[in-house]
Amino acid sequence: MNVWEIIEKSYSSYARYLWREMANPSWHNYFYWLIGVSLFFLLMEWWRPWREEQPKFRKDFWLDFFYMFFNFFLFSLIIYNAASNVVVYFFNDLIITWTGFDLQASNPLQTAPLWVVLLVGFIVRDFVQWWTHRLLHRFEFLWEFHKVHHSVEQMGFAAHLRYHWMETIVYRTIEYIPLALLGIGLYDFFMIHIFTLAVGHYNHSNITVPARNSGAIFGAFIGVLIAVSAFDIALMENPSLLAQLTVVATCTLIGAFAIGPFMKIIFNSPEMHIWHHAHDMPDSHRYGINFGLTLAIWDYIWKTAYVPHSGRDIPLGFPGLKQFPKTFWAQATHGFSKPKR
Repeated sequence: MNVWEIIEKSYSSYARYLWREMANPSWHNYFYWLIGVSLFFLLMEWWRPWREEQPKFRKDFWLDFFYMFFNFFLFSLIIYNAASNVVVYFFNDLIITWTGFDLQASNPLQTAPLWVVLLVGFIVRDFVQWWTHRLLHRFEFLWEFHKVHHSVEQMGFAAHLRYHWMETIVYRTIEYIPLALLGIGLYDFFMIHIFTLAVGHYNHSNITVPARNSGAIFGAFIGVLIAVSAFDIALMENPSLLAQLTVVATCTLIGAFAIGPFMKIIFNSPEMHIWHHAHDMPDSHRYGINFGLTLAIWDYIWKTAYVPHSGRDIPLGFPGLKQFPKTFWAQATHGFSKPKR
């Protein structure tokens, strides 16, 4: 298969996939998962807002709403999907040529249960993203692109998806090769994506959830997966409804009381992520803090965690924000001139 065949196949298959997503609503449809998860957090923000004085449709809400669909669907259709397939194909082919070893065909995850594949894929992806996120803050030319995300002045769930299209290229170039070579397929990738989408929306949302409550939700989620034998987690054979409900209730209690106290160390949260968007960084971390996307544990391990207090009302942005472009097109073309910090 040559480069043009890969590109043509990637475009046509992704275009068909995107059309099916939009035309056929279902539980396995990522397009409507994006809408559903977004609507859930919008209603939560309206019902129990953390910053009560913030408008229901906060500043730049509709700009961020457009970014959601552009970054998750349109940009992939325009260029990224084909480019990523070409890179992975030739990277693996290069390894075979040099060593005779096919990484994709030889990885141990091919015979592993689905939950193992998803767990490994999620941890590897989040770890790679954490380091990539640090690069975006550390290097001036990357920071200029990343400023788009940090131009948010009022935090809400949709701010999660306001980012420059160059970030997609940077993140996916670094993260997609190890995932593809591990054998993480398109279906696995989007299952991980749905989970990280929900957590990312939560991190940016105008809500606050006590650690015990978030632990209970996490425990209930795990309990449901076990009870219905999802993702090849089959710990019970033909369980009764009572047994399934007992498993969910037990996992919920374990999550609330055993995992709850550690939830905001393991996972990112609005109280932690708001500091990442603070207008002014602490002197000890001039290049940024709290880089975690889904997991917060990396920041605690590498000493970049910083949560002095709730941070609910701190100013957001960066020095020079008032001069930063405000429209989508101006932001999409920002970063290709000499950087200014």
